[in-house]
Amino acid sequence: MYWYEEEVKQLERAHRLNREHPGVIFYGSSSIRLWNSLEDDFDYMKVTNLGFGGSTLAACVWFFERIMMDYRPKALVVYAGDNDLGDGRNPEEIFIFFQQLMVKVNQRFGILPCYFISLKPSLTRWQMADQFRYTNNLIESEIIKLNNHWKFIDVFKKMLNKEGNPNPALYDNDGLHLSEEGYRLWASTVKEKLG
Repeated sequence: MYWYEEEVKQLERAHRLNREHPGVIFYGSSSIRLWNSLEDDFDYMKVTNLGFGGSTLAACVWFFERIMMDYRPKALVVYAGDNDLGDGRNPEEIFIFFQQLMVKVNQRFGILPCYFISLKPSLTRWQMADQFRYTNNLIESEIIKLNNHWKFIDVFKKMLNKEGNPNPALYDNDGLHLSEEGYRLWASTVKEKLG
């Protein structure tokens, strides 16, 4: 986990004056960190971006207490797990990390509205699409089964074209990160759930 240390330290320093009222916290990997239009996309509410580049769901669990120190959010939106699969972990491991995150969120915040954005399809990792679907299914099933304060936001299906492949217009040049159009789609999809 040491390679995240610099970014985590930056997050610890960031927003120091605004931890009492961060609004909705967006937490997770670079898909969150690079969401440059986040404040504009959700201009009707306060949002705080606590994404850190390349992070895995494992790293989000590992650094949770440090990054969330003193925050009092109204809700939490999480996107991570994509990089875990990219690093060779299996869906069951990612599911366990998700369960651990749920426990940590509960310990830290109690009953807080929480939203998990499904793992996205991508051009770069499309050969692993079945693993992505399976991971999403495990997490969504757990959220439905528990029927608590977590909600699942499915972006996977919405990011496919008519042929059932990732829509290239939604991705940056690297075929992994989102384009402006991709973020517009995410914003509208997340807004539907956040209400």
